[in-house]
Amino acid sequence: MEKAIHIETVCQCNEVLGEATLHPLVSIIDLSKTNSEQCLPLKLGFYSILLKEYTCECYAYGRKCCDYSDGTLIFSSPGETVDIEEYNQKQISKGWLLVFHPDLITGTSLGMHIQDYTFFTYHKTEALHISQREKKVFMRCLEIIGDELHRAIDRHSRILVSRSIELLLDYCIRFYDRQFITRNEENRNILKKVEQIVDGCFFAGQVQMKGLPTASHCAEQLKMSSSYFVDLLKHDTGKTFHEYVQFKRIEIAKNWLTKTDKSILQIANGLGFSSSRYFSLLFKRISGCTPGEYRQPN
Repeated sequence: MEKAIHIETVCQCNEVLGEATLHPLVSIIDLSKTNSEQCLPLKLGFYSILLKEYTCECYAYGRKCCDYSDGTLIFSSPGETVDIEEYNQKQISKGWLLVFHPDLITGTSLGMHIQDYTFFTYHKTEALHISQREKKVFMRCLEIIGDELHRAIDRHSRILVSRSIELLLDYCIRFYDRQFITRNEENRNILKKVEQIVDGCFFAGQVQMKGLPTASHCAEQLKMSSSYFVDLLKHDTGKTFHEYVQFKRIEIAKNWLTKTDKSILQIANGLGFSSSRYFSLLFKRISGCTPGEYRQPN
């Protein structure tokens, strides 16, 4: 990748891309009308949502054969690099770029839970590939934001714009949920690999030396961002990573209780529990009986 241009303000971003500034903290840029062909990658000091549209079949940004191909959304948080020309194959850029500064949402509803929109920390290869209907919804939200930007700035502007961005992001959560569903078969294979990674940590005796497996370790093994991995796991299993590991510990404990002669203390130590008492309490909470009762049922 070419060296990125550092952009700290929305006004600077507009200047680089040839867009008029309607509001100093937020902008919607039509990429088909910009001078982006000469544009280097941009390291932005604010949030961005890039909608890329292609004039040919393109399996960019991690798109799978089971994904839609009517547009791709790439989300970036402050400090990340956006490459508008990436994968363009010498074609004119087509799409839209929404940028908004953290100052816009400070003290607003969106600002208080922006971290809930975890896709801002996904890898580019974990982008959202949308359908024609989803793209229409996205563009309708952009239109609402754009209408507000074309009004004179007043005391209502910041709240109304931030609420409109929040609505757009809520739709994107829905679209990502749909993408997890359409990738069901691939995700099933990923979960098998997760199980192998977690089981491997326990069966190889790594827990006592390295501690319990972490979400970041599993994500690294799968070449995923931690946030995408955790969201995928939650969507497909209904469990957080912590809950998943606890469930796996008890499943392995059941196996050891019935197929080995390890003592309850040895099993607790092997699964990384701080004490056999804590192990027994968790086992009973999840299984409905103590380890001893499970090993020797009536």
